[in-house]
Amino acid sequence: MKKDSVFIIAELSANHGGDIEIAKKTIRAAKRTGADAIKLQTYTPGTITLDSDKEDFIINSGSIWDGRKYYELYQEAYTPWEWQEELFQVAKEEGLICFSSPFDKTAVDFLEKLENPIYKIASFEITDIPLIEYAASKGKPMIISTGIAEFEDIQLAVETCRKAGNEDITILKCTSSYPAPIEEANLVMMQRFAKDFGVKVGLSDHTLGTTVPVVATALGAKVIEKHFILDKSIGGPDASFSLDEQEFTNMVTAVRKAEQAMGQETYELTEKQKAGKAFARSLYVAEDIKKGEEFTEKNVRSVRPGFGMHPKYLKDFLGKKTVSNLEKGERISPNTMNFKDK
Repeated sequence: MKKDSVFIIAELSANHGGDIEIAKKTIRAAKRTGADAIKLQTYTPGTITLDSDKEDFIINSGSIWDGRKYYELYQEAYTPWEWQEELFQVAKEEGLICFSSPFDKTAVDFLEKLENPIYKIASFEITDIPLIEYAASKGKPMIISTGIAEFEDIQLAVETCRKAGNEDITILKCTSSYPAPIEEANLVMMQRFAKDFGVKVGLSDHTLGTTVPVVATALGAKVIEKHFILDKSIGGPDASFSLDEQEFTNMVTAVRKAEQAMGQETYELTEKQKAGKAFARSLYVAEDIKKGEEFTEKNVRSVRPGFGMHPKYLKDFLGKKTVSNLEKGERISPNTMNFKDK
């Protein structure tokens, strides 16, 4: 990956089906897609919620998980901590960066032992200032999603990182809807984040397909995160809005092509563009002209190809007399300008 390339993250999340072998195969598949990193989540049901039957702990927010207890959802979705050292190792063997989202301080302590290189704060944790402060204090790059955040939430999260001495902050535009409607992607906010908070920006995407990541790339995303599943038949809480291997590969390819299309700010022509100048217009003798005849718009014209003089010089010829015979198809050149005035 080039240093300034978009950093593409395959989010494993719950897409392991409770089987470490599936998790390891998913990491290897992520490498095949061209992703730069695989991301885990480090929590247990008990570190993220309470085991309670009270109404507050039953999901009822218009999501695909409505009616389920938070605790039961996270029992199904979490990645066992005893797997994670091995998963980090598999990623290392594959040449993938592996990092995780911690959901409490104990997860940060655990991940520090695994030499976790980046801390990702999930959208729903952006208000957990003690967690952000603790993670930021470790001096690793911080990536923060904004799926439920208002201006003040983002501002406070960024200020918390900076007060902890951490300036390596990337804010991800995110829509916390699963799957997210494409019309709610609101990608222009990435540029607003960069302007308002002085941070790097990117996308955590829950829309279906690959259109949104490509547009985000064109708008300056430096990080793109997308849920990745080995095979949708594995099922699970995140399967419906995750990309399989072929889909993720297509996304990576599309993002890399979008990067190439962005190019750089320069008026310098490429070699192909220079060669294309042959198709530009220039001044040619359009019909035979005898010595002493006047140049007119009929006998000197701006036509393709572009080997003659620039069309801007046409006015310098009109009404002047030739000093030699000229044949149709001859280039008008500086030598041709050796004409006689009337």
